[in-house]
Amino acid sequence: MKKTVANAISLISGLIFGLGLIVSDMANPLTVQNFLDVTGDWNAALLFVMLGALIVASIGFWLTKHKKHSLLGQDFPSIKQGLDKRLIIGSLIFGMGWGIAGICPAPALVLVGMGVWQAMVFFAVMFVAMFLTTKIDNVLTNKAF
Repeated sequence: MKKTVANAISLISGLIFGLGLIVSDMANPLTVQNFLDVTGDWNAALLFVMLGALIVASIGFWLTKHKKHSLLGQDFPSIKQGLDKRLIIGSLIFGMGWGIAGICPAPALVLVGMGVWQAMVFFAVMFVAMFLTTKIDNVLTNKAF
């Protein structure tokens, strides 16, 4: 029963998040690219969307800082502290991909749901890249496949 409630809350949260991406126009690659192009046709509206998200996330992290489980009993994932080479390289790759394509994973999923074929290609390539990254990481850290 608890798992069903957790899944329902996750589904509702995801739908609200997706709706927020649509309403804020963050699912529109052109809007995102205009936000990232500060020397061109800069659209500062997404700055407020991101600041609002940062405030909400910060409050959530602060409220759960010393907790081991969610209100539904789910374990919180461990969060590494500090910067390392993998985080920096991953952030750079993510940022370059976001700047080039104008979409990141969550808006891509929204666009897939809307039937946008470019997002379907993006999503497929993203999954292949995640799979290959995991395999390469396992080889580099001497873990078995």
